[in-house]
Amino acid sequence: MSKYAHDTIVPYAESALGKKQQVAEMFDHIAFRYDFLNRFLSAGTDIRWRKKAIAQLASLQPQSILDVATGTGDMAIMMARQFPAAKIIGIDISEGMLEKGREKLLKANLGGRVNLQSGDSETINYPPASFDAVSVAFGVRNFENLEKGLREIYRVLTPGGKLIILEFSKPKTIGIKQLYNLYMGFLAPQIGKLFCKDKDAYQYLNDSVQRFPEGKEFDDILQSVGFTHTTCKNLSFGICSIYAGIK
Repeated sequence: MSKYAHDTIVPYAESALGKKQQVAEMFDHIAFRYDFLNRFLSAGTDIRWRKKAIAQLASLQPQSILDVATGTGDMAIMMARQFPAAKIIGIDISEGMLEKGREKLLKANLGGRVNLQSGDSETINYPPASFDAVSVAFGVRNFENLEKGLREIYRVLTPGGKLIILEFSKPKTIGIKQLYNLYMGFLAPQIGKLFCKDKDAYQYLNDSVQRFPEGKEFDDILQSVGFTHTTCKNLSFGICSIYAGIK
């Protein structure tokens, strides 16, 4: 049974499929426009957010990195450039997204250092203590069982290894909050409908953000599954947050 409200938020309310299957289907459907819409909807800010998250691994200089919910591989590719000695694995439940990611790897000549694989955050197919670092960018909202996914990440981290999570949050500043709610609640779904014929996908984005346990609540969840030295850093007036924790 789901413990957190966002676990029950699904892209297609009328579907009989579970959240995990619906999310995979949704991303398969929008994969051809995903990168374009990411840049368009965030005006390129998502690239800066990713760089700030990756910078939190600089002191660690990880040699092995797992990127969970890798999508089209943006984080994996950026980390490969930031850490030239690292071997990077990206996993995702959407084969459509992975196909786009593999095309990007070939263009970037990174196929030998980054491996994108079909994989589920809740049953990671690697032994304990396999990775020095794990990243999740805009993916924890899509976990069907949040704690199970976080416990799996904890399991595959080496002792002293670091988790970084980049996720949308809700701004609290008057004015920014109202603009954000208008943009995410109305404009983003309309833009999604226009460019990839899937309004539900971007309505799901807003609904899952609204119900996600953010800030101190999420920090407490990280600690409850074993992470220590947890931090939360707000970006862009609180539109996005970087969470981190150590095993």
